[in-house]
Amino acid sequence: MYTIEQTDFGFQITFAGKMDEEELREWAADSRAALRSSPDEFGVLVDMRDLKLLSDDEQRVMREGQQHYQDAGMVRSSVILDSAILTLQFRRLAGRWHRSGLSMSHTDSCRWVPAHPQDG
Repeated sequence: MYTIEQTDFGFQITFAGKMDEEELREWAADSRAALRSSPDEFGVLVDMRDLKLLSDDEQRVMREGQQHYQDAGMVRSSVILDSAILTLQFRRLAGRWHRSGLSMSHTDSCRWVPAHPQDG
């Protein structure tokens, strides 16, 4: 499951559950459509607290989708993660995104969004 919402700062993307390659390709296509009306520069907040681990093929599709945001003008991004294993996977997946300003801090990112439903 995923959502893409346009916000004051750019986009908020939520991923949850087990996402297969087909659903990730659908997300990438929906992202391209949403990015057609994006400003020249914007931020992205990605909430992955409820996402399950991705296979290597699924990670490749995720990277391709991330590239659409970079190409469209993303100047900063922040990712919310709740699992140590998923955090390790996405640090590797983020690669150059992390070095170019991607924040993967749970604490800092949570200031951007309302409390997680599980947190009350």
